[in-house]
Amino acid sequence: MSKRISLADEQRYRYLQSKTRRHFLKQCTTGLGALALGGMVGCQKSGEEQALESQVDSLLRQVPHFAPKAKRIIYLHMAGAPSQLELFDYKPELAKLDGKDCPQSLLEGKKFAFIQGVPKMLGPQAVFRPRGESGMMVSDNLPHFSTIVDDVALIKTMHTDEFNHAPAQLLLQTGSPRLGRPSMGSWVTYGLGSENEDLPGFMVLVSGGNTPDAGKSVWGSGFLPSVYQGVQCRSEGDPVLYVSNPSGMDGSLRKQTIDAINRINEKEHQEFGDPETLTRISQYEMAYRMQTSVPDVMDIEDEPAYIHEMYGTEPGKTSFANNCLLARRLVEKGVRFVQLFDWGWDMHGVAERESLDEGLPIKCKPVDQAMTALVKDLKQRGLLDETLVVWGGEFGRTPMQENRGGMEWPFKGRDHHTEAFPIWMAGGGVKGGLTYGETDEIGYYGIKDKVHVHDLQASILHLMGMDHEKFTYFAQGRDFRLTDVSGKVIHKLFA
Repeated sequence: MSKRISLADEQRYRYLQSKTRRHFLKQCTTGLGALALGGMVGCQKSGEEQALESQVDSLLRQVPHFAPKAKRIIYLHMAGAPSQLELFDYKPELAKLDGKDCPQSLLEGKKFAFIQGVPKMLGPQAVFRPRGESGMMVSDNLPHFSTIVDDVALIKTMHTDEFNHAPAQLLLQTGSPRLGRPSMGSWVTYGLGSENEDLPGFMVLVSGGNTPDAGKSVWGSGFLPSVYQGVQCRSEGDPVLYVSNPSGMDGSLRKQTIDAINRINEKEHQEFGDPETLTRISQYEMAYRMQTSVPDVMDIEDEPAYIHEMYGTEPGKTSFANNCLLARRLVEKGVRFVQLFDWGWDMHGVAERESLDEGLPIKCKPVDQAMTALVKDLKQRGLLDETLVVWGGEFGRTPMQENRGGMEWPFKGRDHHTEAFPIWMAGGGVKGGLTYGETDEIGYYGIKDKVHVHDLQASILHLMGMDHEKFTYFAQGRDFRLTDVSGKVIHKLFA
């Protein structure tokens, strides 16, 4: 049996072991080549990491490249991809093709998630009408939204490179379909900082019963310092997990504990120089401040009755409506980027709840009310001019009915589609009442003013005062940016 030693003796042994040449040669030889290679290709500390070492608080307000039109963002991501053909893209010609075999020209060379063989065309499963002074065509599935179309810019010709949910969500939110890149909220917070030192600059709210298919990576910080990752909050139970004091520990003892941990972390940083240690210090201090700031801002029960009626909120429950109201409260308090994910928009037609004629209207009802209330509420409080609201999914839906397994299903649904899907934006310097882009007569392809995912990202950053081509972070031997190596700003969207 090995001899047991005390914790103090083990700590001293480990310390002395790390100081000996024998330990270095034994444990580190395999890393010498990588160390030399990193020096040659530039994988040393980045300028941003060096700047991080000069200050513990990395979330101080930063200066944009030029005067911004928006100061904050609320991004409403409908995870699963809503069908544009039942919401925003009116196609009377598609109705004439309903039930007919899909032309081979629409199938040749195409990849679909579930369509097999020759599917049937599927006409619109909703009634459309012109809305507002702009005459924007919107379906009866969105009666509340129809009252704010003159404050909205609707892009009908978004397109993406990915036809499955997880990679498409990653591409939209991080600029890459692969894991490891920073999310849009992380980029914005890294570039502009936060306006409130007691709250995270990037906060996330989830509804619909599940997280997005891509998981928490869609609000992760990737290779940016982890202080920029999104902090997930909840509208039910404790607003942030583990932010409350444990049983038997008061605020004073918690503060002493955090101070002691941070003294250890400071010594760790002095010895090893890892900037992530400073991030850890900052996060501990932020967590302590959040114990008082978060419960206050997350308590929606003190809102007047007309606001609850306007949003359709139910305090104490998890819902998209509650999250929309919380988003307004968070931007009021200076949170830079608020990300909402609502799961359940994947209308394949394999069950009634996933059908376009039954499930979609039910899904739309609370979301339509709450997202409209959010825009109206921001406007009546004078916040909309400087708050950019973005709504949309990760791709669109096919004009053909899904025939999973080569079968005709009893419910009506559509497969994933990369070539055309909608995004709408409001406030923050966006031109209201604008419909941008045109699709063909059945909504299959964009034929005018197509907008790639990277174009959307470039345009959002531009509204925030950031030049997407200059807005970079050095990592892994090269400069990275949200828009990767492409993207163009769509100036016609701006007021």
